[in-house]
Amino acid sequence: MDIQQLKYFLALAKELHFWNTSAKMNITQSALSRQIQSLENELGVQLFYRDKRNVKLTPAGKFLQEKWGQELNQIDSFHQLARQIHLGESGTIRIAHPDSISSSVLPEFVKKVSSAFPNLNLELFQLTNEAQEDYLKNYKIDLAFSRDVNTSSTINEKKLGYENLSFVVPENHHFKSLSDISEETLKDQKFLLTTGDYSSSYNLLVQEVIHSYNIKLDSYIRCEFGSTIISLIRNGLGISILPHSYQLHQNAGIRFIPLPFVTDLYIQWRKDDPNPILKNILELV
Repeated sequence: MDIQQLKYFLALAKELHFWNTSAKMNITQSALSRQIQSLENELGVQLFYRDKRNVKLTPAGKFLQEKWGQELNQIDSFHQLARQIHLGESGTIRIAHPDSISSSVLPEFVKKVSSAFPNLNLELFQLTNEAQEDYLKNYKIDLAFSRDVNTSSTINEKKLGYENLSFVVPENHHFKSLSDISEETLKDQKFLLTTGDYSSSYNLLVQEVIHSYNIKLDSYIRCEFGSTIISLIRNGLGISILPHSYQLHQNAGIRFIPLPFVTDLYIQWRKDDPNPILKNILELV
């Protein structure tokens, strides 16, 4: 059994059609059939039900489709990392970041990295808080900007700075300053909030604001990304609590009222990552 055989299997498991699969994999239909038969013989497992008209995965085939798919994705990631280690200052670095720094920290960071390493490719991602740590641990990204403290033993982090949270309201809202905001005036407001992952240190901070004003969340909308929340605010669908750096986005029709609550920003990476490109980038931060 070799990696190419597994790729043939996964391609056929996706297509469920020998002719289509052989065309996509640049192999004859008879050769593809022999490869699948050889794999089944080696494993002692039937992977497909097949007749002249139909191809279907067996239960064992479905199980291996999922498991081998995951393994090959990880192997591909390791191969890419090895190429980056070999190249030193070129290749690709994948970076996840929160929506809130898109117009503040991120452009300056990308400018600095691109200037220092002009041959380096950057891929930028916006992920949910839950997905970001998983992507980092599984080599799907190389760096992550985050507002959450990470306690994993396999991840390093460095605090980059902090900023205030703000109440974010439509420009025509009767909240003009912090003095207009109280438990009583907030009573009838509909809130637009980020998703409620209570293991997140950022969301715990938002909850602290909510508790300090004794806000009753009888009516709310939850959304993961702040830019979507701001669009909803602009359309009069509620108010929110967001990092003040969103003020740097294109925010006509929106008012930011700073709060005495501070959110931190971190950069995170895998411990003992041998990639020299990553080490070079971290020296710029």
